[in-house]
Amino acid sequence: MKASWEVLEKNQGVLSVEVDAEQVSGALDKAFKKVVQKVNVPGFRKGKVPRGIFESRFGVESLYQDAIDILLPDAYSAAVKETGIQPVDRPEIDVEQFGKGQSFVFKAKVLVKPEVTLGEYKGLEVPSAEADVTEEELNAELERLQQRHAELTVVDEGTAEKGDIAVIDFDGYVDGEPFEGGKGERYSLELGSGSFIPGFEDQVVGMGTGDFKDVEVTFPESYHAENLAGKPAVFKVKLHEIKRKNLPALDDEFAKDVSEFDTLEEYKQDLSTSLKARKERELESQREAAVVEKATANAEVDIPAVMIDSEVDFLVRDFENRLRMQGMNLDLYYQFSGQDEAALREQMISDAEKRVRNNLVLEAIAKAEGIASSDDELTEELERLSTQYNRPAEELRSIFERNGNLENLQEEIALRKTIKFLLDNSKAESASA
Repeated sequence: MKASWEVLEKNQGVLSVEVDAEQVSGALDKAFKKVVQKVNVPGFRKGKVPRGIFESRFGVESLYQDAIDILLPDAYSAAVKETGIQPVDRPEIDVEQFGKGQSFVFKAKVLVKPEVTLGEYKGLEVPSAEADVTEEELNAELERLQQRHAELTVVDEGTAEKGDIAVIDFDGYVDGEPFEGGKGERYSLELGSGSFIPGFEDQVVGMGTGDFKDVEVTFPESYHAENLAGKPAVFKVKLHEIKRKNLPALDDEFAKDVSEFDTLEEYKQDLSTSLKARKERELESQREAAVVEKATANAEVDIPAVMIDSEVDFLVRDFENRLRMQGMNLDLYYQFSGQDEAALREQMISDAEKRVRNNLVLEAIAKAEGIASSDDELTEELERLSTQYNRPAEELRSIFERNGNLENLQEEIALRKTIKFLLDNSKAESASA
């Protein structure tokens, strides 16, 4: 097989490929074995028609498309590997020659990863700060833990307040007609959580157990269901029950209940240490983001739109997976947020473009500095994932290899090493910066 690459413009080029006649002959043989199973010729059982009779009756040309389908994927992949290009989209294939006794010649118009022109990436100034934990931060964390360990009790008297859990029935109407998804029974709604249409929860505040109320709201203009977007609605609401959080006292007993310590003071000291470690990780992440952002800002790269679209696809899938872990799905999210898929994708475009740009620049820096992942580092990463997912490292390696993702894991390790390289070669921002 012969392959050559010719750049046309920007990130596009033409991959010219010639597959020898011997491989074409083999592909025609495979195509015949496939096609002959489906044809009927008088005097022969299905699948038993001799090759000569088949070709005289149907013509060898009837095998060409199947033979091309057999040859093309492997030939294209081999040509990509041979020329070292990095496609980012499906190619446009133009078959120039194919026939019995001939070589297979085709051209593929390919969009490839763009070239990056690097600017300054060493000696960049990045922020530095001490990871001190303030009294206010410690108290805020204790309050969060209080909320987490609060007990819910039913409120027999009084009215619903912000922060309460209201157990309600609701039945929604637009223009006097009920609409899909507008009805619920004994739904537990935390007032003030912002889960429902703006204005809904505020009107439930002040209701008492057994009360009925018409809650009037207006759907957002960007609501995912076009027939409801921007329209006023009335929800007939019945409040069945009010549940209120009772916060535990912050004392030694609280410390014993939620930790291994006997006193609140000991627990606070340990909590302060944990918060400090968390802040150090956050500050390190901020420094990493800052140095990558500056290196990227100093570089020049023209990103094909298809790369951004692909990254948006990934972000949407990742978002959907995180929703599932919370017991939700995209349809419920669209209903509660008033968004639709187009709005969600539009919202993600900026992040997608930033991620693609950062990765391209980091890859270019890694190439310029000769940064790559070693076998030992790959083994170490698999061991880390083994602990995280509670599966043997060799099993994970097999899964990555089977799915074709082992190279992606190696690239991820190299990118992390590149970010560390940028930080190691950076300097702290001056006080006046």
